[in-house]
Amino acid sequence: MTAVTTPGPGQQPTEPTRPTPPTQVGEHEARQVAEAARETVWRKPSFAKELFLGRFRLNQIHPHPRATEEARLKGEAFLRKLRAFCETIDGRRIEREARIPDEVVRGLKELGAFGMKIDEKYGGLGLSQVYYNRALMLVGSASPAIGALLSAHQSIGVPQPLKLFGTEEQKRRFLPRLAAGEISAFLLTEPDVGSDPARLATTAVPTEDGSAYLLNGVKLWTTNGVVADLLVVMARVPRGEGHPGGITAFVVEADSPGITVENRNAFMGLRGIENGVTRFHDVRVPAENRIGQEGQGLKIALTTLNTGRLSLPAMCAGAAKWCVKIAREWSDARVQWGRPIAQHEAIAQKIAFMAATTFAMEAVLDLSSQLADDATNDIRIEAALAKLYGSEMAWLIADELVQIRGGRGYETAESLAARGERAVPAEQLLRDMRINRIFEGSTEIMHLFIAREAVDTHLSVAGDIIEPDKPFPVKARAAARAAVFYAGWLPKLLAGKGTLPGAYGEFGPLARHVRYVERASRKLARSTFYGMARWQGRLQWKQAFLARVVDIGAELFAMSAACVRARMLRDDEPEHADAAYELADAFCCQARLRVERLFRELWRNTDHTDRRLARHVLEGRYTWLEEGVVDPSGDGPWIAAAVPGPSQRENVHRRMG
Repeated sequence: MTAVTTPGPGQQPTEPTRPTPPTQVGEHEARQVAEAARETVWRKPSFAKELFLGRFRLNQIHPHPRATEEARLKGEAFLRKLRAFCETIDGRRIEREARIPDEVVRGLKELGAFGMKIDEKYGGLGLSQVYYNRALMLVGSASPAIGALLSAHQSIGVPQPLKLFGTEEQKRRFLPRLAAGEISAFLLTEPDVGSDPARLATTAVPTEDGSAYLLNGVKLWTTNGVVADLLVVMARVPRGEGHPGGITAFVVEADSPGITVENRNAFMGLRGIENGVTRFHDVRVPAENRIGQEGQGLKIALTTLNTGRLSLPAMCAGAAKWCVKIAREWSDARVQWGRPIAQHEAIAQKIAFMAATTFAMEAVLDLSSQLADDATNDIRIEAALAKLYGSEMAWLIADELVQIRGGRGYETAESLAARGERAVPAEQLLRDMRINRIFEGSTEIMHLFIAREAVDTHLSVAGDIIEPDKPFPVKARAAARAAVFYAGWLPKLLAGKGTLPGAYGEFGPLARHVRYVERASRKLARSTFYGMARWQGRLQWKQAFLARVVDIGAELFAMSAACVRARMLRDDEPEHADAAYELADAFCCQARLRVERLFRELWRNTDHTDRRLARHVLEGRYTWLEEGVVDPSGDGPWIAAAVPGPSQRENVHRRMG
C-alpha cells in the first residue's frame, strides 16, 4: 500500500511516497476511464434518448410538466426580492474593476442566494431547479460574473455532490455553512488535463492509519477557487491494500495548510470571475471528507453535471432575452434610408431569428428543468442538449446584436456613456457569452458525450460485433442479440404517426411541426444505423458525422419543447397564446431548414478532404502560408509545468463579503 506515516507528538512527518502520475496514457486506457465513469443503466425514461432511437414519446413531455403550487409560490417570492436587489447592482463597476464588490456578496448572502438549491432543513431556500435557473437568469443579466459565482458554487460546487452522494453527517457539517454564504468551488481541470480525466495527476495518498489523505498537485481554472471557503477536489488515490484507488472526490477546507492560490486568472470576458490556479502540497484531508467511495470521483462529477449543466443555458437564455429587448428598442429608434432599420429585411431577419430562438431556448430550459424537478426522468441527454444548444444559440444571438448595433455594438458601454449615449454593453455580452461554448464541456466534447449516450442502445446490443479485438464466439452471440433487436426495431422506423395528416391535432397550427419531428426522428435513427453499418468500429472517429447527428437531435428537441410550451401557454397564459404560437411556428420553420441541411451534410460533405488538409497543415506542408506576419505571442511553454511540491508564489486567496 502506498501510504504516508502520521507523525506522533514532536516528530517530523516523513516524506510520502508519491506515485508517478499517468501523464502518458494510451487511447484505450483513456476511453476505459471515461466509459467506467458513465451511468450505464437507464432506470428512468428519457425523451431525448428515445428521440435519437426514432421513437417520438410525446407523452413524456406533453402535457408540459408544471411546478407544484408550493414550489411556485416559494420561487416567485424569492425572485421578487432578488429582482429588487439586482436593480441595485452596478454591472459596469464590476466590469471596470474586474471584481464583485464585497457589499454585493454580503447582500446575496443576506438574501440566501448561496443556498438556493440547499434543502431548507440545512438552512437553504430549497428552490426547485426551475426557479433556481430563473434566479440565475435574473442575476446573470445584472452581471454574468455574479451568475458564474453563484452557479459554480451551487451547480457543481460542494452543495450538489453532497446532495447526491454525501452522507448525512457530511450534509449536517457543510451544507449550513454553504447556505449561510461560505463559497465553494469545483476543482477537476489541471494544466495538462482537460476533458481526458485518465491523465489526472493530482494524488491523494492515504495515511498509514487510514485517518486521512495527503493531497499533492495543481489545479487550473478553479472558478471561485480564489475566494472559496470549501472545495470539491478530484484526485487520484493509488491502489493498495484496503484501497481500491482511482479518481476520488473530497471536500477540502480552502484554508488548509499547504494550499496556495498561485494566480488569479484574467479572461476575455467575465472579468469579475474569481478563477485561479490552486496548488496542493501535502494537504491533509480527513478521511471523513471523502465523498462516496474511492474511484467514484468521475461518476460523481458526471452525475453532478447532469443537472448542474442547466445553469449555463439559464444564463444563456437570460442573455438572449436582453438581446431581443435591445434589438427591438434600437432597431425602432435607428433610422437609415428613410425608415427604422427594423423595417429593412436584412435586419428584420436577424430580429426574427433572435426572438424565435430565444423562445425555444427558454422552452428547452424550462422543460429540462421541470423534468429534473419531477425526478421521474433521466435527463442526462436533455441537460446536455440544453447546454449545447443554449450556448451555441446565445453566441449567435449576441453576435447578431453587435451587428445590428453596428459601430455602437463594438464600442464599450463606458465609451458610449462618455460621449452621451446609452451605455449598452453589447460588446461585453459577446465577450462574456463566448466562454459558455467551453465551460462544463466544450461544444466538441458535448457532441461526443451526447453521441455516446444516443447510440448506447446500439452498443448494448451490437457493440461486440464492431469491436475488432473481440473473439469470434463473443461476436456470434452479439450478432444473435442484434438480429433479434433490429428485427423488431428497424421496421418501426419506416412509418409512424407523423405521416398521418390529422395527427397531433391538439397543437393546432403547430401540429405540422410536431408531425415533422416524429418523421425526422425516425429518419435520424435510420441515418445513425446506416452510419454504424457503414463504419462499424470506425464510427467513433467520424466525429463530424456524429456532431451532425447530435445537432439534428438538438433541433428536434428544441422544436418539441417550443411546441409543447406554446400549447401549455394557451391554457396557462391565454393572453400570450397567439404570440407564443407565432414564435414557436417561426422557430420551427427556421429549425426545419437547419435540420434539412444537416441531413444532407451527413452524406455530402468535405470531411475526408478536411481531415487530409489538416494533416498536411500539421506536417508543415503549408508553412509558407504563414509568412509575411510577426507573432506577437510571448515566450514560454504551451502548457505550464505542474510538478508537485511546495509553492514558490504568494498566496492570493482572499475572503469575499
